[in-house]
This record gives sequence, structure tokens and C-alpha cells, in this order.
Amino acid sequence: MNPTIIILAFLIMVFMMIAGIPIAVSMALVGIIGGISVYGMPFMNSIAPVLWGVQNENLLTSIPLFVLLGELLLRSGIADRMYLTLSAWFGRLPGGLLHTNIGSCALFSATSGSSVATAATIATVALPSLNKRGYPVRASLGSIAAGGTLGILIPPSVNMIIYGSLTNNSIGKMFVAGIIPGLLLTSAFMLYIAISSILSGNAIREEKISFKEKIQASTHLIPPLIVFGVVMGSLYLGIATATESAALGVTTVLLFILKSRRMSWSPLRGCFISTARISGMILLIIAAAFILNLTISLTGVAEVMTKWVTGLGLSATALLLGLILFYLLLGMFMDVLSMMVATIPVTYPIAIALGIDPIWFGIFVILMCELGLITPPVGMNLFVVHGIRPDKGTIGDVMWGALPYAITIILFTFLLMVYPQIVTWLPGKM
Repeated sequence: MNPTIIILAFLIMVFMMIAGIPIAVSMALVGIIGGISVYGMPFMNSIAPVLWGVQNENLLTSIPLFVLLGELLLRSGIADRMYLTLSAWFGRLPGGLLHTNIGSCALFSATSGSSVATAATIATVALPSLNKRGYPVRASLGSIAAGGTLGILIPPSVNMIIYGSLTNNSIGKMFVAGIIPGLLLTSAFMLYIAISSILSGNAIREEKISFKEKIQASTHLIPPLIVFGVVMGSLYLGIATATESAALGVTTVLLFILKSRRMSWSPLRGCFISTARISGMILLIIAAAFILNLTISLTGVAEVMTKWVTGLGLSATALLLGLILFYLLLGMFMDVLSMMVATIPVTYPIAIALGIDPIWFGIFVILMCELGLITPPVGMNLFVVHGIRPDKGTIGDVMWGALPYAITIILFTFLLMVYPQIVTWLPGKM
């Protein structure tokens, strides 16, 4: 098959998504039309067993469980109390509550698995306080939008589950691989806030709180830390699979909720409805992705593209630099989920052929997806934070506020390219 035809088919699929056609429909149409054009109508007979196999995959059960985990944390008030606690610890740093935004996003990410949910939760909790205390609007909005991207890098992460299912890699290793990069990127965001606050000459700091009060407030961090410990500890020690660890996490949160008696049936019902809606959307997209994957495998698209790229004589570094530009442009027009499922079937075989570690490449793709969440005009986190802000400013405030963090993500990606052990060391100890 001619690489030009493959690229044209991909561009058609991207155009359909940009035009507003649902992601699942766009991918399934390209896959079905491509398969029929090569094999005729008998191709349709091969779709049913693929879809049956995908929907019966035990691994994908972890997706609704992790989504439910995040919903429970959001609606139970755990996130609100977590923010107040971290503000006591980080408020005296140059930049004040901006550090709390990043820290809260990181901690919520460690139990949520969704960037959009993380950004929405912390924006709801933080923006009224930031606005009242006179923090710069762009800095406030940008820190929350960027901090929200940590939701798909710090495990557990729904996007890591999707990557693992599409590439047949260990979800447990993907989760563990995201811990050190997630912590380092969180530190990089906070370092930028401190430096920029000092250089601006207007480094806001919160009132000093005694050490005793900080320790007392820290009791609110116990629930999210225990949930993270249960989920990641069971995975790292090999006690549970990704699905089982997600179930353990949900059970742990429910126990905390029952003990606190702060949640009635009505918000709990809302958690289940929202989980069903989000999970249905994700699983439908995954099913469409496997239809496209079937066409790609049967027609040899991945092999053709791999030979074409390797024939160019590119090194692994040159390929990754090209992919950074590719994903940066793609992220401006596509949402993260569609970007992942549309590109991984083609980019993954090429990366593996050039000797790139599959777990490292998974973290690389996640970082590129983080970029897509805060790059206009289709950055989901930008719209989420803008929609929650209490004033009536323009979305340009969020875009400009998030720009330095997007640059930080790119620089951090370069660091991982130079020192891949940052990603691969911890999974290698499992």
C-alpha cells in the first residue's frame, strides 16, 4: 500500500473529527471503508469477533472503576479539604496558593485518573479564593489548567490503560513508570511559579500558620494518600491487577465516605450516572479504535509506514523530535483521547522498530497528550477552567496563563529523552 494513500486516509479521519463527527464514528468509518476496499464485504465478518473480544477484555473493566473513584473523591468533599490542607503547607512559598493549585492537582491526580476531572475539581475549589485574595488572573487560571494535565501522567491514569490495551503492554508497569516523571513535572511547575513570582516583584505569600496547625490540618490528607497507597501498592507488589487495584481503591473511598457520613444517596447516584456516561463514551471509542486496528493489521499499514520511516534513515532522536512537532500540531485540533487512539497504531510500531522502549514511549505519548490539553484552540483543560472562572474574562487569559507550562512540558520531554532512566528505572524494579 502506498504511504501517500495512508496519510490521506489519516487526514480524512482527522478532518471528520474536526468537523464535529463523533470520534468513534470517524474511526470506525475509516476502518470499515478501508477494510472493504481491500477485502470486500467478507471483511465485515471479521469485525464481530474483534468487538466481542474487546468488550470482554477484563482489563477494560478498570476504566469505569477509576472514573468512579475520581467521581467519589470529587463529590464527597475530600478534594475541598485536601486543598485547604495543602494551602497551609505551600501558602508561604513565593506564589502562595498557585503552588497549592499544582500540589492539589498532583494529589488529586494520584487518585482520579482524569485530567479534565482534576482541572474541574481544583478550579471549583480554588478559583473563588484566588479571585478574592487578588491573585493575577492569568497565573491562577494557567496553573490550574496545567496542573490538571498531571491527571493522565500521575497514576492511576485512564489514558495509560488505553495505551496498554492498544499496544498490549503492562498497565501496572505503565502506572509505576509515571510516578517519578509525575513528581518531577509537578516540581518543575512549582519551580516555575516560584521563579516567575520572584522575578515579577510581586511574590504573593499567605499568612504564616503554626506547625501545630499544619499537622492538625494534615489529617485531611490521610484518605487520598491511603487510596493512592492501596492502588499503587497492590500493583507494585504484584498483589492485584489494574482492575483489582481499581476495585480496591473504590472500596477504600466508599469506606471513608461511610465513616464520615457526609454523603447522601443523591450525590452518590450522580457519581454512578456520570461514571456510566463517561465510561460508555470511552469504551465506544476503544471499540472503534480496534476496528481501525483490524484494518491496519490486515492491510499491512503499520509495516508499510515503519519501512517508509526507517528507510528515511532517521534516528530514534530525530523521530521523537518529529513526533513532538506532530503531536503539538495535532493537539491543537483534536482532543486527547482521539489523538491517542488514532495515532498509536501507526506510531508505536515505528518507535519499537527504532529501538525505543515501549513503556518509555507510552510516557512520551502521555506527555504529548498533556500538551494537547493546554494548547489552543481545542485544549480541553482551557475550556474547563474558563467555564468555571467566576469573572467574565476572555479565554485568552487561560491560554496565555498556560503557555509557560506547555513550554515546561516540552523541555521536560527533552530531559526524558536525554535520561530515559527517569521513566524506565522504577518499572524495572517490579
